[in-house]
Amino acid sequence: MYNPYLSAFIGIQVGIGIATTALISQLLGANKEQQAKELAGLIVLIGSVVFAVLALITWLFRAQIVQMLGGTPELMPYVDEFWAIWLVGAFFGAFVYFGYSICRANGNTLLPGFGMVATSLINIALDPLYIFVFDLGLAGAAWATLNSFFLGVLIIYPQIFKRGWMIFSHIFNNFVEKTRSILSIALPAMTSQLLPALSSMLATYLVASHGTESVAAWGMGIRVEFFSIILVLAMTMSLPPMIGKAYGAQDFGHIALLLKLAIKSLVIWQLGLAVILWLFEAPISQALTGNPQIAEIVGWYLMYIPASYALLGVCMLLVSASNAISRPMDGLKISVARLFICYVPCMYLGSIINDLPGLMVGAAAGNILAGIVSIWMFRRAFAQAKAKRHGV
Repeated sequence: MYNPYLSAFIGIQVGIGIATTALISQLLGANKEQQAKELAGLIVLIGSVVFAVLALITWLFRAQIVQMLGGTPELMPYVDEFWAIWLVGAFFGAFVYFGYSICRANGNTLLPGFGMVATSLINIALDPLYIFVFDLGLAGAAWATLNSFFLGVLIIYPQIFKRGWMIFSHIFNNFVEKTRSILSIALPAMTSQLLPALSSMLATYLVASHGTESVAAWGMGIRVEFFSIILVLAMTMSLPPMIGKAYGAQDFGHIALLLKLAIKSLVIWQLGLAVILWLFEAPISQALTGNPQIAEIVGWYLMYIPASYALLGVCMLLVSASNAISRPMDGLKISVARLFICYVPCMYLGSIINDLPGLMVGAAAGNILAGIVSIWMFRRAFAQAKAKRHGV
């Protein structure tokens, strides 16, 4: 069953992961390998405690949570059956994610990539086995997730210890200072992770005012977006460790060069992909749906919006870069500006001016404006980070 806590759990998990990558890579860049290993151990310990407490609180107050969400007492047996396993799985999912972040911070993206693929394939394989063969029903899906994450732990952590990337000795030295540094990045990053869900709700509300076909078409367009920004997502994962190391070494020229190359590559890729989607929008729209009216709206989406993913990608990349140079509040400000000053308002204005086609154009304009604003905001943050690092 749908668990509304999932997005919150993921937001907290990713926030701690971002702090892990940023702080450890900075220490490595400053040639403080021992401190990097100690910090890795402390983050895994703190993150594990946080998720254990969250899981326990969710379980103890599950009846109130279900009632608050409009559930009936008849649902409780299913909730008990599913959440008991799902919460343990959420803990192990966070635990293995922290391991992925430690690997990325040390410059290894292959190991977490392999771990993610392996756990996903295991989950897919176990789902029908547990649900149908073992006849566990709904709980079978939770068991499959739990088992796949646990196997992920067995894949990742032996490799982390083998490479000496994490230790637990001396992790409580300067505990308050270390915890403060973790939270200073993790909390804004968590908030940034939760904002897109709110903006998505507002965007869907605007689209829904144009009819059910519009909502269906918008949902298909969003799926195309997920495919289109694969390179963007890859860069937001792989670039921060490199930027963090350069920041730790106070090599700001290298950071600027990395960002210029990444942005140039990203823009060329996204515009090229947008041209392909524009040229083949008719067959793609028809392939996605058999409803001519919905296909027409999907066609508008493919014509107007994909080119704007170039500057949307720039914005997302600069949010990650802000975290990597210990400017998480600037990253949060960029996220807020992108979603609530640029994207949603432009959609609303476009809708007023020219109905649904105007809304599509407004969404594209919002992405473009967000990219421009993010460049301006990041330049200021970068200059301030550089001045602070040099003690100016």
